[in-house]
This record gives sequence, structure tokens and C-alpha cells, in this order.
Amino acid sequence: MTAVAAKPAAGSAMNPTAMAVGVVLFLILLGICYAVSPGVGLMVLIGVVVGGVLIGFGTHFVPVGGAPAAMGQAPGIATGVAMLAAGAGLAGLFGGAWAADQGTILAVVTGGIGGGLMMAVTCMMVNFIYVFGMGIPSASGKVAKDPLTGFTQAEYKSQGTEGHGLPFISFVGGVIGGILGGAGGTLIYVELLSLYKATLPAMMNIPAAQASQVTPVAVAAAGIFAVGLFLVNAVLTAYNITGTIEGPHDPKFKRWPRSIVASAVASALCGLVAILLVVPLPI
Repeated sequence: MTAVAAKPAAGSAMNPTAMAVGVVLFLILLGICYAVSPGVGLMVLIGVVVGGVLIGFGTHFVPVGGAPAAMGQAPGIATGVAMLAAGAGLAGLFGGAWAADQGTILAVVTGGIGGGLMMAVTCMMVNFIYVFGMGIPSASGKVAKDPLTGFTQAEYKSQGTEGHGLPFISFVGGVIGGILGGAGGTLIYVELLSLYKATLPAMMNIPAAQASQVTPVAVAAAGIFAVGLFLVNAVLTAYNITGTIEGPHDPKFKRWPRSIVASAVASALCGLVAILLVVPLPI
């Protein structure tokens, strides 16, 4: 009964104490990494944290309508936050992985394009289904006018609903979210891949002339951690959003600072574990 009686607005409030604790935990994790590996390891951890923050922030842009959207009673794509964000980010990650050998910048850009393209196609097909399959226009229930086009929404919104379809601002938000998620996931993968390629030959007693033999192992390990970190950050953001979100114009979007702190702490912890696999403790 406690959960039923909770105030609906409580989830949107910022807790300064919790935010401060999160920042302290983040600094502690950075300090541990600095003590263990002050050079390469610390730089890799910073890259992993930046990638995780991009994922967490980008997820707030993705228009998610959940089950109500499937019935045309809410704007967005009819699925959950974590599932949609993970799909967009993993599509970008797979694209960026192909360009990993071309350098960090090109790989991250490629990953961002892959994630954005996946979301663009998804949003377009969703609107096709809404308009031609269900016979309803796109309309937002959060704003009177689309912030980008200026088109009014009220006259297109059905009574008893929060809106339906994917308004233009939601479409654009989905693409931006896909770009940020794909770029963040790719950055995590590239940073861990470079670390594993540099450290695994010595760990496995492989001569320098045969160092390329560890590439499959490095790729697999970096990919596993990149996918895992993407899911961790997507789920954390899903809890922060608590349900559905239309995109950057939704009031829930203002919760992103809390998600940034949570993503930074979670990414630092998971990244530290990934680094400690190949960097021995200074005992």
C-alpha cells in the first residue's frame, strides 16, 4: 500500500543528498583506478564513463509509449525504454565496431550514424502503422504546439488519450537519442578494445610478433562489456523515466541530471571491473 500511496511527483524531484553520494562514489572509483593504473587504465575508464553518460542522456530523447502506444492512447513507440534504447545503441555499436581499426573518432561517428539510422527507420515505420494502419494522426499530449514545426496538437488529439503517433519533435528526439546511444556504446567498445589488445599478450605470454593472436579474445571481451554497459545504463535510465516519455519536450526529460550521475557511477564501477581483469592490483 505504500507504493500505491506514494506521491506521483516524487519521482521527478532531485535529491541533493543522493546526488552528492553519487558524486563521492564516482570520485572514489576514479581514485581506485588511478591507484591501480594511473596511465592507460584511467584514460580508458574516463572514456567508458563518457560513453555511459552519452547512453544515459541519449535514452531520454527516445520516444517510448509502452502498452498505451500500441492502442493509440499515447505518443511513442510501443515498447519499453530499456529495450528500445538498447536496440538503437546496439545497432550503432555493431556499426561502429566495423570501423574500430580506423580510429576512435571515425568509429564513434560511425556508431552514432548507425544508431540514428536505426531509430529513424523505426520511427518512420511506426508512423506508417499509426497513420495507414490505425488511421490516426500524430499528436502530442504534452505541448500545445510542436516545438520544431509550430503545428498545433489539440485538434488532432483524441479525447481520453495522451496523444498518439510520433509528432515531429518525437521523431527528431528519437534520432538524436539513437546517435548519442550508438556513439556512447561504440566509445566504450573502442576504449576497452584498445586496452585488451595492449595488455592481453603479456597476460597470455604471447610473443610480440604473434600479438595479433589475441585480437579475437580482445574483440569478444570488449564486445561483452560494451553490450553489458549499454544495458546497465539503459535500465538505469528507464527507472529514472518511470514509464513513458515523448522526447525532449516531455517534462520527464528534465530528470536527466539525476540519470547522468547514476550512469557515471554505474559505468565507472563496471569499467573498473573490466580494467581489473587485465591490470593486476599493486600488491
